Amino acid sequence: MRTSMTTLPSDHNSDLPLPKCQLVYAILTRMSVHVAQLIADAIYFFAGMPPTRHPLDPDKSNRALGFPALITGLCQSFGVPVTPSKVIQPPITQAFIEKYCTPRQA
Repeated sequence: MRTSMTTLPSDHNSDLPLPKCQLVYAILTRMSVHVAQLIADAIYFFAGMPPTRHPLDPDKSNRALGFPALITGLCQSFGVPVTPSKVIQPPITQAFIEKYCTPRQA
């Protein structure tokens, strides 16, 4: 069964940067994608961002954390005690797709 794929927005802009276009193209044409490298590059990018302060509370940071669910899940799988403030969504499986995703009608 083929399922449709949508690109969810990551901010208020309507443009799609070239790297995301290339990833979408690779996925749609079933090209091989080195996912571990993509994740490592993104985490490296997030870690190198300069810290910024929250506009209302200067003691808090506005800095983004890349892949928080992945990092938390890996920590949990290695026995690190974790008390996340938000519920971690389960992974998308074939059963999830069959239950909640319907193919587009032509």
